[in-house]
Amino acid sequence: MLKRNLPPVHPGEILREEYIKERSLTVTEVAKGLGIARANLSAIVNERAGISPELAVKLSEAFGNTAQFWVNLQKNYELWHAERKVNRSVVRHFSGKDNSSPQLV
Repeated sequence: MLKRNLPPVHPGEILREEYIKERSLTVTEVAKGLGIARANLSAIVNERAGISPELAVKLSEAFGNTAQFWVNLQKNYELWHAERKVNRSVVRHFSGKDNSSPQLV
């Protein structure tokens, strides 16, 4: 994994800046066009919520890109934060044949 000090941009910021503002749209009309509540889209573009796989499919259809694009933005954002949150020193390692776990026969 690429180690970076700067966090990836929240997918809501990309949606807001590159897709909504760039096209002079409003959150209300995009939410209506996607068939979701305005409050839900507002939470995403204000970086208080993430993009679900279902919404990724809707966004890909609406803006002509792929669902994978939106899912990857969300995944990269969450993974970057998880890498900094998890205390790896308390995790038991399960590599090699030295494990004390029972063998299934």
